Amino acid sequence: MQALPILTETDTVSPRKPEWLKIKIGHTKQFHGVRELIHGSKLFTVCEEAACPNMAECWSRGTATIMIMGDICTRSCGFCNVKTGRPLPLDPDEPRRVAEALKEFDLKYIVITSVDRDELDDCGAGHIAETIRLCKEISPLTRLEVLVPDFKGKPECVATVCEAGPAVYAHNMETVFRLHAQVRPQAKYWRSLETLARAKRHGMIVKSGIMVGLGETPKDVKEVMRDLAETGCDLLTIGQYMQPSRRHLPVIEYIHPEQFREYKELGEALGLKHVESGPLVRSSYKAETQEQLLREGKLAAV
Repeated sequence: MQALPILTETDTVSPRKPEWLKIKIGHTKQFHGVRELIHGSKLFTVCEEAACPNMAECWSRGTATIMIMGDICTRSCGFCNVKTGRPLPLDPDEPRRVAEALKEFDLKYIVITSVDRDELDDCGAGHIAETIRLCKEISPLTRLEVLVPDFKGKPECVATVCEAGPAVYAHNMETVFRLHAQVRPQAKYWRSLETLARAKRHGMIVKSGIMVGLGETPKDVKEVMRDLAETGCDLLTIGQYMQPSRRHLPVIEYIHPEQFREYKELGEALGLKHVESGPLVRSSYKAETQEQLLREGKLAAV
């Protein structure tokens, strides 16, 4: 077994970024409209917080990923650029503001995600559910995907979110089993799998995502894809890890696009209905297309 790389705060030298990770950014009228709407509604987006390379493309298509429950997380994952600390109290008016923002700009598809709120009894599940309910009531033509925490393994929290009726229930594994304790020190690999399995038992379309380039092997990636397929996971995204700052885990390797194609083929052969795999892929990339094809029965497991 390949030794786990020992990564420290001072060990931040990453390989040179290859050509396939360089993108051209174009801003359309739709992009500027979505940006003005989000900023005017005082909402946070993962698109901006994580400096997503696909932000211009997604916003130009009228889709976005809204981050609720504040911008301070109770966890400190080694890859994530969201601030860690003591969050402010939940804003009870936030679900309404999110819903009205969707209606105002007629967004077609929205991903609602959040920071971890481990200090709350329900880890924020009730607030997420209320946001889903109001969005469906006020902007009924907008399809809703939620990308949620593991809720510390509490089954009642998963049930609360599922019963609100999102189109897709997503929770990211983020990395492979062998690197999990280092990349997500306050999470548990098997707990995340069980979170997804519970959502599937509630009848949800289930989705997850992982990053590569942190020192995993193709064998490690195959293992996590097999585990996800066994939970009933439908959709998976695989993208290149990018180091947000010198304080975060360094990139060990930039994965070649051909390897991403091989991961896609392997994941779908293992039983996942669709794998969106590529260097610039992020959790919500083309989320609306994947959900629509699956809902219409145009994606089927091999």
